[in-house]
This record gives sequence, C-alpha cells and structure tokens, in this order.
Amino acid sequence: MILHLFLAAFVGLGSAHEDRNLPVLGRPVLFGPSVALVKRAVEFYCELLEHPNNVTILLQLFKEGVYSKPLAESTSLNGEKGVFPVVIKTFHDGNLECVARAQNNTSIQPTTSFHHHLRVVEPVKQAHIVVSSGQTEFFEGRTLELQCELDKGSYVTYYWFLDEHDITETQHRKVYENRLRIIRTTSRDSGSYMCIAQNSYNDTIFSSNPSTVNITIIDIVSAPNISFTVLKENQNYSALVSCSSLRGTPPIMFTLYNMDELMGNVTVQDRQATIKVPIVLRKHLGWLQCRADNGDQSAHSPWIPLEVVPVEGPVTLQFDYSTGSNYAVVGVTIYCRPSKGSHVKFEWFLNKTLLPHIQGPSFYKVVDDPPQRSTLLLAVGRSSVGTYHCKVCDQYDNTTAVRSRGKYLDKEVVNRIPDVVVAVVFGCFACIIGMVCICCTIGFVYRPRTYDVKPVVGVKMKNMLYEDNLEYSEYTEDTGDMKESTMDQFDQASVVSMEDWTCTSDPPPGRAHRTRACTRLASRQTPPAQSCHRTASEQLQQREEREQRLEFSRSLARV
Repeated sequence: MILHLFLAAFVGLGSAHEDRNLPVLGRPVLFGPSVALVKRAVEFYCELLEHPNNVTILLQLFKEGVYSKPLAESTSLNGEKGVFPVVIKTFHDGNLECVARAQNNTSIQPTTSFHHHLRVVEPVKQAHIVVSSGQTEFFEGRTLELQCELDKGSYVTYYWFLDEHDITETQHRKVYENRLRIIRTTSRDSGSYMCIAQNSYNDTIFSSNPSTVNITIIDIVSAPNISFTVLKENQNYSALVSCSSLRGTPPIMFTLYNMDELMGNVTVQDRQATIKVPIVLRKHLGWLQCRADNGDQSAHSPWIPLEVVPVEGPVTLQFDYSTGSNYAVVGVTIYCRPSKGSHVKFEWFLNKTLLPHIQGPSFYKVVDDPPQRSTLLLAVGRSSVGTYHCKVCDQYDNTTAVRSRGKYLDKEVVNRIPDVVVAVVFGCFACIIGMVCICCTIGFVYRPRTYDVKPVVGVKMKNMLYEDNLEYSEYTEDTGDMKESTMDQFDQASVVSMEDWTCTSDPPPGRAHRTRACTRLASRQTPPAQSCHRTASEQLQQREEREQRLEFSRSLARV
C-alpha cells in the first residue's frame, strides 16, 4: 500500500514538472480598419507578443460567435505579424477575433484576442414607400403609418418630406428610423410624401432615388348652416334655401327636409347648395332642416321655421351715447327696429340723403342685424350734423317701405341735459328741502318745554292729594278718637273723586300758613265738624309731605 502511494506521488511530480516545461502562448492583438465599404479588399493584422521559440503559430480570423469556419488564416514562426486580406461582405459587419494556436501541437492551449468592431457600409439603393396603415385615401382622425424600405443599404439616415417640405417631429408626427407615424390626421396632412435614404463612407455620400406616395385625407363635413331668401316672380313667391358647411371635402350631398318630407337634394363640388321651395306669405309652412353627407357620416343643421312675414310699422329709433374723458358726448349709436318683418332691408338717411355702406374710414358705420335691427354708429362732429331717419322694406319687394321719424343731432344737442332729467333732479331736490322743513317745524312745535306755572294736571293732582291728606289726617269719628293717617288710608282716599269734596281756604286768625276746611258734598254722609287747627310741628310735616307730593305730581306731568 505504501509502495502504491509512493509511485503515485512520483508520477504526479513528474507530470507537474513536465507541464511547467510546456511553452505558453500570450494573448494575440488584432487590429485593422474599423469601417469598410462592402466589396472592398482590406487587411487585418494579428500579432502574438509572447510566443515560444521554434514553434509554428497558426493565426485565424473569426467572426465573433462563429467559429466553424475562419474568415482568413496566417502562420507565424518567430513572432511575425499575421496578415489577413479580406474582401468585405455585409456578413463581416460586427466583432472580429484572432485566435492563436500552436500548429500540430495540441498540448499548447490556444488564446484569443480582444474583439475588434468592424462597420460595413453598403451604399443605399432603390428606396420605396410602403403604406403600413393600409389605404392612401381615408377620413380625418385616423392614423397614417409610412415605411421607407430599401433594396440595399446599411447605416442609413432617412429624410421625410411632404410636398417637398421637411417633416419635423411634433406631438402628432413621429419619425422612428425608417418609419413615419401621424396620429389624428386632418386634411392638412394630405399631399405627396417622399422618402430619401442616405449613408456615407469617409467623405462619400450615397443617396437613394426619392420615393413618393400621394395621401388624401378627407375632412368630415361639418354641421351645415341653413337660411333662405324670398324670390318674387310675378305674384308667386319662392324660398331659396341655402345649405352651407364650413368644413368638409367635396363632393358633398345636401338634402333638404320639411319635417319628415323630402323637399330635394343636390350634390356639389363645393360646400354650398341652394334648393328652391314654393311658399305663401303670412303662413307658417313647417320646419326646414338641411343634411350634409360626404361619405363618412351625415351632419344636420338646426330646424328653422318656413314663414315669411312682410314688414310693418311703426319703425322706432333708440339712442345710446358714448362720453369722453371730459364727460362730453363723442359718439352716438342709433338702433332702428321695425314692428314686424322676417326679411327686412334697412336704409339710413342723413338730411334725406342715403348713407351707403362704406368699408373705409368715415364718420359713420352701418351694422345690419336683420331682421331684428340695424345699427348706425356715429362720431360726433361737423360731418355728422343733421337729421337722421331709417327706412325699412321687404328684401323681396321694396314697393312697401316704412320710415321712422327724423332726429336732429349736433354737438350741442347731444351734450344738452334732457328736460326730463332736469325735471327729475329739481323735483327730487325740492322734495328733500320740503321734508327737511317739515321735520324742523315738527321738532320746533313738539320740543320739550319748562314752565314756571305748574301744569293743570299737576295742580289738580296736588289738590286731590292734599285734600285727601287733610281728610284722613284731621278727620275724627263721632267717638272723638283721633287716628293717624296711614299709607293704606291715603290710597283708599285717593279713589274718591274731586267732585265729592268742597273746600274753603279762609285762614283762621293768628295762622301763618294757609289751611283749608273741608266738607263733604250734600250727596254723601257729612262727618261731624272738626277743627282744622294744627300745631306748628304738624304743619311743618304736612308742608314737607305736600312738597314731596308736588314733586311727584310734576314728575307725572312730565311723563
């Protein structure tokens, strides 16, 4: 067993020593042109910097990833460069590699160079446009896709043109290499599309022949407008109904309906058509609608009444004034309105002279808005002085015309304050003054007053209180017992009417203060006669009470 282990170790050491003695190949270096034109002959070079002596090295050129067949081969004995002459083909485009291996010696491991990129340029040839989206004629809103294809060509730059103008990328137009994509197309995208392909080698530029394709994008017809004029032929009247659309690619077919009844149709090469319908004046004949169709979908106009009303008066004028910075009137707007009329013609006159419609600068401008009204815009000045009036008539018959009243205008007239305004202002001012005078008079009459003479009500109240006080303070019953007056007795005595008492005011001899003797009326039971004499202290107390009651009665009188 030990012998076997010894033999195995000896063989292993011998093999390792033998491997250390084998030659080693370094990494080869590949170089040559990085750009080449197809069908041109070029040379690539491969050099092995580390190589064993006296060993023939085989150098091979491969396309990266394709090692079944070399593109070229070369041998090197003493480290010479390997030369690879190659006729360039489109297949050669990409990464190339050089592989070095010992010739006829498989024990030496081959080595591979870093890859070398080669760009093969093939001149462009025969470009043509393919409509990937399908049709060359379609309605707006759809997507257009074009593709520029070549028979030959590599490393190509594509240029797109519409009617010989460059196509720039926008939100709706995108260019992806050889493809052009337009979303939400409109009629503005119609035209001749052209594609040109180019590539270059060194300073040489190769261009394809231009390829073109015509694209037609049809605008969908818009909702038509409908109106009609009246035509008088002898004693017969007809309505010339006009149907017109602002958008839409011709031909367009217009159809006229009166409610559900077909009145006529016509196909035109523009966006307007006229259909004739017989009518009767002053009679409602139904409702008209126009329909337009150019192949994709039908559009409808609003309904309008088929009724013709002749012009009738009166014709009224209304005025609006425009003021300047100094509050002076600088412009006047006059409106002319007839009472009735469905097809009205307006005419303006200055001093009985017709004012024509003028587009250029002038002191006036006429703006018609039939059948409701016509507007005359005036600039106040010397040229605008005069009398203005308006005349209206039927568009189809001017034999019956109605005119408005005349209105004289000049700078002084328009800047004068109207009489109505003056009357209203002065009337309001007079009302305010009158109201102020009335308020002052009422305040003077009913102002608070202070008199030295006691009010009648106060005197009466004082007498009542004083007499009642005398009655309850001095009166005694038949038994001769004297009782003091209380507040409850005073309240009861105050209920007694003043007509139930008679008083005398003759003072007894020797008295400083005036006293009263009071007796009952005959209608009531008369108490026994009592003496009205009082002591000085009682009289002083009574006087103070009288003054308090007098002050109380004055307060009541003020209230």
